[in-house]
Amino acid sequence: MKQLRLGVLAGLFAVAGVLSWAGARLWDSLGTLPSVPLAAPIVLAVIAVILLATALSIRSRLRAQRERRPGAKGVEPLMAARAVVFGQSSALVAALVSGMYGGTGVFLLGSLDIPARRDQAIYAGFSVAAGIAVVAAAFFLERVCKLPDDEDEGTAPVA
Repeated sequence: MKQLRLGVLAGLFAVAGVLSWAGARLWDSLGTLPSVPLAAPIVLAVIAVILLATALSIRSRLRAQRERRPGAKGVEPLMAARAVVFGQSSALVAALVSGMYGGTGVFLLGSLDIPARRDQAIYAGFSVAAGIAVVAAAFFLERVCKLPDDEDEGTAPVA
């Protein structure tokens, strides 16, 4: 399984942001602009909390297993792999959604004097922040689930 790359996520964020900004300009020229839902930052924040809770749970179970505590529950490899896949997919979707709301938010910065648009810009900003939290939690989860043998994967074997 390949690791998340910050460059890929940043590129996805940037492309979605530029397309969203251009789409918002075009849509606004037609008379209306779709709103940024209040639920967007809330849903992204909930996903970030779930990823963080999963990472902390797995980390504590692995620590208990390493210290050979009596009654310690181990971590099944398939469960850890599913958690990593969930984290990676969440990070990709969060980068795309955050870029979309970021582009819309940048467009809305030009009309902060209108109260409705100001609220939309705030929701968009919170959505971007929550998306960054999802990406950070996904990287943390991936780091927790990383096998010790994976660290020297990029080096050539010494003969």
